[in-house]
Amino acid sequence: MASNNSSKLQEYIDRIHYSDRYADDDYEYRHVILPKPLLKMIPKEYFAPDGSGALRILSEDEWRGIGITQSLGWQHYEVHAPEPHVLLFRRQKEKPAKKK
Repeated sequence: MASNNSSKLQEYIDRIHYSDRYADDDYEYRHVILPKPLLKMIPKEYFAPDGSGALRILSEDEWRGIGITQSLGWQHYEVHAPEPHVLLFRRQKEKPAKKK
């Protein structure tokens, strides 16, 4: 039974969708869309305590622990309660060095 669960988990992780990146002057953004069945496998303590069904803001260890893989520097910064399977990420853009 456990191996069936782990194979299902891997199947869901393989189906995580990463959007193209978009940016403003300060940040680079992307959203990550989790397969809806994966939400049922995420620990209950990762969800907001208000009963909305939305995830709370996750630490890097937490979002990596549910199978999201991204390069360093990304932060989970926003949740979209109507679509709890969509996680919004951003990372600070490198500022070009000022010329002297």
